[in-house]
Amino acid sequence: MNETPFHERHDDELLTLEDVAKILKTSEHTVRWWRQRGTCPEFFKIGKRLYTTVGELRRFIRGQRLASRPVIGRPKAV
Repeated sequence: MNETPFHERHDDELLTLEDVAKILKTSEHTVRWWRQRGTCPEFFKIGKRLYTTVGELRRFIRGQRLASRPVIGRPKAV
């Protein structure tokens, strides 16, 4: 795995499933489960290996962060 801090990496850099698990501080099994459910960054194959990009992982993290924000209700009409 590249030791460059995640925030300094180029969006087109390729990441393996193992890289993603390390960055997200979770197990590879969890990332595989998310992939089966369609709830993780999009992966693609080159040969027999699965990859995603730094940019795709950033979009995934951003989406998770936005989805976890509390929804602010609209004021009730009087």
